[in-house]
Amino acid sequence: MRPSPPFPLAVPLAAALAVLPAALPAQEGPPGRSLGVTLDGLADVGDGCRATFVARNGTGADIDALVFEGVAFGAEGGVALLTLLDFGSLPAGRPRVRQFDLAGLGCDAIGGFLLNGIERCEGDGLGPDACLDALAVASRGDVGLEG
Repeated sequence: MRPSPPFPLAVPLAAALAVLPAALPAQEGPPGRSLGVTLDGLADVGDGCRATFVARNGTGADIDALVFEGVAFGAEGGVALLTLLDFGSLPAGRPRVRQFDLAGLGCDAIGGFLLNGIERCEGDGLGPDACLDALAVASRGDVGLEG
């Protein structure tokens, strides 16, 4: 009769634990504490460009008012437009789509966007600094978004 190893489950358990992190989805930042803004797309309208954003309020509190200072950069990299982007209210845990028409600026002339700062962020326990700390930006197209 062969003696059994002292830890018969050690090898299978170690193998299972080694693959566990790969099976779990990655998380960005602390869960429930982000303010995500994605540039979803650009569309030419009339004499300008319509920028569509998707905002996801994961701060854990309703945002009653949110206004960004936005910058559109030209294709050559220089500042083409500086404006305020009023996202309005953003309920906690629910995505919202916001569109902004940038008059006099064609979409093909835009090389990138920057959320330069937060002019206003109001909500229970929130202010501009808290919203800026929670900000996470992304872009779904060729034109990038920074924050």
